[in-house]
Amino acid sequence: MAGSGLDALGTLARLDVAGQSLTYHRVGRLAPADLPVTLRILLENVARFHDGTSPGDDQVQAILSRGASGTPIDLYASRVFLHDTNGVPTVVDLAAMRDAMAALGGDPGLVNPVIASELVIDHSVIADVFGRPDALTRNVELEYARNGERYRFLRWGQQSLRKFAVVPPGTGIMHQVNVEHLARVVMVEDGLAFPDVCLGTDSHTTMVNGLGVLGWGIGGIEAEAAMLGQSMSALVPDVVGVRLTGELPAGATATDLVLTLTELLRAHGVIGKFVEFHGTGVSALPVADRVTVANMSPEFGSTCALFPVDDETLRYLRFTGRSEAQVALVEAYAKEQGLWHHPASAPRFTETVGLDLCTVVPSLAGPSRPEDRVPLDQAKSRFRTAVASIRQQGANSDTRTTDTATVVIDGTTHELRDGAVAVAAITSCTNTSNPAVMVGAGLLARNAVRAGLRSKPWVKTTLSPGSRVVMDYYRRAGLIPDLEALGFHLAGFGCMTCIGASGPLIGAVSQAVADTGLTVTSVLSGNRNFEGRIQPDVAMNYLASPPLVIAYALTGTMDIDLRTEPLGHDLQGDPVHLHDIWPDPAEIEAVMAGNIDAAMFTDAYANVFAGDSRWQDISVPATESFAWDEDSTYIRRPPYLDDMTLEPEAVKDITGARVLVKLGDKVTTDHISPAGAIVASSAAAGYLTELGVPASDFNTYASRRGNHQVMMRGAFANVRLRNQVAPGTRGGRTRDFLADGRESSIHDAAAAYRAAGVPMVVVAGKDYGGGSSRDWAAKGPALLGVRVVIAQSFERIHRSNLIAMGVLPVELIDGGPHDLAPTGAETITVSGLETLNTGHIPATVRVLSDGREFTARVRLDTPREADYFRHGGVMPYVLRGLLAHPAETDK
Repeated sequence: MAGSGLDALGTLARLDVAGQSLTYHRVGRLAPADLPVTLRILLENVARFHDGTSPGDDQVQAILSRGASGTPIDLYASRVFLHDTNGVPTVVDLAAMRDAMAALGGDPGLVNPVIASELVIDHSVIADVFGRPDALTRNVELEYARNGERYRFLRWGQQSLRKFAVVPPGTGIMHQVNVEHLARVVMVEDGLAFPDVCLGTDSHTTMVNGLGVLGWGIGGIEAEAAMLGQSMSALVPDVVGVRLTGELPAGATATDLVLTLTELLRAHGVIGKFVEFHGTGVSALPVADRVTVANMSPEFGSTCALFPVDDETLRYLRFTGRSEAQVALVEAYAKEQGLWHHPASAPRFTETVGLDLCTVVPSLAGPSRPEDRVPLDQAKSRFRTAVASIRQQGANSDTRTTDTATVVIDGTTHELRDGAVAVAAITSCTNTSNPAVMVGAGLLARNAVRAGLRSKPWVKTTLSPGSRVVMDYYRRAGLIPDLEALGFHLAGFGCMTCIGASGPLIGAVSQAVADTGLTVTSVLSGNRNFEGRIQPDVAMNYLASPPLVIAYALTGTMDIDLRTEPLGHDLQGDPVHLHDIWPDPAEIEAVMAGNIDAAMFTDAYANVFAGDSRWQDISVPATESFAWDEDSTYIRRPPYLDDMTLEPEAVKDITGARVLVKLGDKVTTDHISPAGAIVASSAAAGYLTELGVPASDFNTYASRRGNHQVMMRGAFANVRLRNQVAPGTRGGRTRDFLADGRESSIHDAAAAYRAAGVPMVVVAGKDYGGGSSRDWAAKGPALLGVRVVIAQSFERIHRSNLIAMGVLPVELIDGGPHDLAPTGAETITVSGLETLNTGHIPATVRVLSDGREFTARVRLDTPREADYFRHGGVMPYVLRGLLAHPAETDK
């Protein structure tokens, strides 16, 4: 450390490390010793981007007072991180903004990323082919055939947008690629060192928190603003400290730990808060376990879940092939800035929660929420309770005839009962990033094969790791033949089953569900199991560690106690129990030590942006403006900015609105905008059919997010969604009150309301918009014409996305959805909004429903959010700013 100079908010100091002389904004003068690491990173961000006058000083005080002042801070991303299904519409919007800029007389080249922006293509591959040696090859061929238009468009973006890099298909899952290669932890630009603050278009961007990187999921439209140099305005959150002690017992995995923490923190209440781990138990967790925990931060409800940097972080950076110079920089910077973890001393947190790692037991979570942890020894009884509830609710009432079904597979007859496992998937970066659980799964497969066990024939078995490194160490350890003997052939390097790209079930199973209403299950090593997410025919979904996924594939049913009942019988007819084939922890460690090294990572990521010959053969011109194909069914110019004016229109009260959709509690973004298969009965399928697209090529909603016409029709189209405006219906239905309340598709009813100039509202209960940071869950309703969402409470990311699309989030203070709209036929008025034109955010507004009055608060939490809403969303706000101040843009 040498030399110093004083800037306005912190000491501008020099850091000499690994032969470099760097400067950095030292915040030690400003920060008390007990300030949490997460807030120290925010403090550095404010110090780096402000000149020491108001609002800079006010924002420093907001952080130091832990948000007590109520002053929002402006956070600037160091990197923006995207995937293809959210990234395609983001790039579509940037291309549309270039068109709008030209139409308004500006320079379209000003619409350009000004910070590092990286996109990983990982969400498009579908598990169509499985359980056979050519599964990977066939799925990749289908992926390119389906997504050729999208990939050509991303190639245009890669060539035409500055500071925009694309990781091509088949490389891995974005978050695993991030922690294994892309994450810097500490960045350097023009000789200045600063924290790697990573904001991404996927809610599981938090996975990188396990490396000490502050980051979380944002909407695609917020990402566009960040890419263009805009800050994200937010209130300083509470910081919940999670004190870990002890060590995980033998037999318990990182999956069991994260499911335990998800249950614990959901019950405690951390929505919208920062979570920061500390204590001696942190030192006992390898980074692979930490990133598993951090990945599921959205399932807790927290904004982030940070593990501060320590020696284990440095070990992981070396293990994954980072340079010694980068490791030295991370160590020196973290220690100088107070970002280093000290197990014996805890920062002063808003609240503290404790967990003794010794108490973690093998667990599942399900059947429809990640926080619903089920200890393995209670799995059978809890399953029976859950399936009885499903029967009582009549989830499959249209076809339900029996709790058994006879199926014929490969000429053999099988009788399936409720709880039959239809999908067993080792999937998702949540767990495939963790060598311990992946090696454990491989060893369990080896032991099962030696015992003569096989997966049941009605189970769709898939293996889709998040990194090519996984298959490298499987190959070196000789575990691939045993996995394949159980049907776990490599199906692709991508999210696949975790995000609903699970493909069709085995045909006979799917037919049995359709014919009898049989309740089948999935078991996956992912992070989400919301209704309708994994596969449309599967009613119950369970999260589990990779070894347990294999165990349930062997049994073929959830209606079993794996602790006491056998998985099957060996060749001598003797029972084989789970504990008989569960691998010893020492053996797992030995296999890892002998078969995984840093060279695997450096080799796998040596040409991470190059792609294979298929990617390189995609040829598109690097033009300033994109040449839209109006016949495309994948990429269409969106209408958000049509007829945009140089000045925003005045905000007016919303009067005489109709209830388009009325919903209950815990509605997820999967309910609002599904990612999975486009079913034949949907409005989106009807649109594609009219364009001549055969049903076999419908693909998924996730793959068609570049086409607003498909996505508008997909809004609220989840097959499990029940719109209370149209009782007895599921998925995309409502009543049109301009046509005497007759049943209609949501899309058609919304079109009729728009044509008549009638505004629309969505009414919902608590925790509206949980789950994925899915911008189309806001874009779809906005394009339908929804002006306001009135709910009892909102999840963080979705609330921001609504504002970014010019849709007003309003929270009821008194009453719930049934009080506000008992039947859904009511007309709604929201008054008191016009003060927004003066820059004043009203504390409360009046909501009138057929003459009855309710009090509500407008959830515009910062002046920046109010500005976005006044302008009609982020895109017009940014465009007007670029037009007004073009010289300030780093072109």
